[in-house]
This record gives sequence, C-alpha cells and structure tokens, in this order.
Amino acid sequence: MQVRVASHRDPEPLALDAFERLGEFVLRLEEVPDAAELSVAVVGTEEMAHLNEQYRGISGPTDVLSFGCDDPCAADSDEPITLGDVIIAPEVAEKQAAELGTTVESELNLLLVHGILHLLGYEHDRDEAAAAMQAREQLLLAAWVDQS
Repeated sequence: MQVRVASHRDPEPLALDAFERLGEFVLRLEEVPDAAELSVAVVGTEEMAHLNEQYRGISGPTDVLSFGCDDPCAADSDEPITLGDVIIAPEVAEKQAAELGTTVESELNLLLVHGILHLLGYEHDRDEAAAAMQAREQLLLAAWVDQS
C-alpha cells in the first residue's frame, strides 16, 4: 500500500507522515489489496472553497472531500489500484475541533478516516448508512489509538 500526502500550503505546520501512517493503517484494517494507492492533499480554505463550489456546487469551504478513481474490485492484478484522492482543509478542522471541544489532531484523524471510507464505498445519505459509516469510523479510530 502506498499513501502519498502532499501539502498545498506553504509553510506546512503539520507532520504529514502522520497522515501516511494513519492512511496505511486504515487501508490494512479495511483489507484493501497491497497494490492500492491513495493520495491525500492538505489544502487551505480558499482552495477547498473552490473545490467545494466546482465539484459540489456548494459555496464556501468544507472539511474533507473524496474523489474516487478506480473500482478496487475491477483493477487488473498487474496494475496498482488507485483508490482516489482525499482532500483535507486543516483550518476548517481547527474551527470544528474548537466548536466540538475536541483536539485538532482527533478531528484531522476523523476527517482522513471519513474520506478514505467514502473511497471504499461508505456513504451517509441515509440514516442507516450514516450510522454504519460512523460506527466504522469510531472502530478504526479506537484501533488507531490503541495501537499507538
């Protein structure tokens, strides 16, 4: 598995290797094939607002976006499986963490896990789907904390 993390912010105050480790951990627990590739981008609020408007038609920044690429089940065994891109806006996460009374680190971890689960087919458009996705997020995050 390969998780590539890039920052579009300069300077980047976050330790991007933490995103790589968590991403690989989640993909392992979700039993994603070893040939899988995931791309994570850390962006500012302006870029996130642009992406949110362009792809979702919603004005203003959001916390996380996921853009899927290949269907993991349909990939040829000789080629890497490109899962897609997870885009995270840390400034939005910081505001949410303050509102929720949690840490920025835990909010960022949740956003990464949430974005990856979207790429793996989880949705939250219906109540039961949202409950299943949230339960999986909590299980993965608890396992991450336990192993750390």
